[in-house]
Amino acid sequence: MKLTTREKTSLFFEAVITIILLAMLDLAVITILQDVVRSNPGVAVGIYIIKKSLVFSPTHIRIWSYQGWVIGVLVVLDLIVLAWRLVRRYRQYQMHHIINELHYIANGHLDHRIPFKLRGDAQHVIVSVNALVDSTVRSMNDERQMEKSKDELITNVSHDLRTPLTSIIGYLGLVEDRQYRSEEDILKYTHTAYEKAKQMKNLVEDLFEYTKVQQSGAPVSMMQVDLGQLLEQVAASFELEACKRGIELNVRVVPSPLKIEADPEKLGRVFSNLVANALKYGNGASYIHLRAHEHGSMVQIKVANDGEQIPPESVSHLFERFYRVERSRSQKTGGTGLGLAIVKSIVDLHHGEVSAQSNDDETSFIVNLPVQQKTTTEEKA
Repeated sequence: MKLTTREKTSLFFEAVITIILLAMLDLAVITILQDVVRSNPGVAVGIYIIKKSLVFSPTHIRIWSYQGWVIGVLVVLDLIVLAWRLVRRYRQYQMHHIINELHYIANGHLDHRIPFKLRGDAQHVIVSVNALVDSTVRSMNDERQMEKSKDELITNVSHDLRTPLTSIIGYLGLVEDRQYRSEEDILKYTHTAYEKAKQMKNLVEDLFEYTKVQQSGAPVSMMQVDLGQLLEQVAASFELEACKRGIELNVRVVPSPLKIEADPEKLGRVFSNLVANALKYGNGASYIHLRAHEHGSMVQIKVANDGEQIPPESVSHLFERFYRVERSRSQKTGGTGLGLAIVKSIVDLHHGEVSAQSNDDETSFIVNLPVQQKTTTEEKA
């Protein structure tokens, strides 16, 4: 930290004044000592005897003057006092600069950090202040992001609810106003309204599931799960639909049985969403493979299909909330846009990772999960 010219001048004058005061004090002490010696012959004799008896070998040097020793001791004490006062004043200037920096940051300059490199406790204060400002800025950014995310959530939900709701009201309005020509028209209108209502129901359910797994401290019921059986159950629930589409759906787990610690209900939702996505978007696919194998303390599960490739620019956005590969938000081909976001949230709750890969040959969603979950004590540590 550099001192200002004013501070340097003040420090210089303080040093001069301190030296003058110490010199006057030294002179007073020496004068008093000389008066004591002159007025007490016994003291003078004692000093003389001490001087005669103190001989420094091997050169037999004697002490000829006690005044020289007194002056030497006083000079050393003066230097100590002078250094103490200057260091104390310098540290006061340091603290003054730190306080000024704090006021500058407090006035809204949150991108500013205290740049000083000091020693001792002052540096600890600077590091702590900078860390506190960084933490505050991160918290503010997170809060802004949460507000932005909340606004986006409201906008997207409003859009996705308004579209089918408009259709429901429109078709039921035709029936209400008797604007139909036959019973066939009525069935057509009510069927369309029914399908749109199911879309709304799916969106509400997905939204409820997403907000539930996103909540801080979301409940997770961990237990030993046979991953092979869980994947077989998921495959069985989609077997009929896969057969209708001419898609082979199979499971392979190595080793068998392969047990992990997980929440079976939530983990089942993960792989159900991935298989449903493969059926919905894997245009032209002939198979959907569910593969799982153990790798050390982790288990890797892959849900792969040979359907249409996902555009490279979309792969990195797949797990974002409400993201859909198709540019239009038509729910005729797209879902709620929450399925993969729910997958990521549940995998995060299990301290795992999920990623996607896609090329001309195969599209894969890869989930990595720990065999054993961390205990509460380990997480805190």
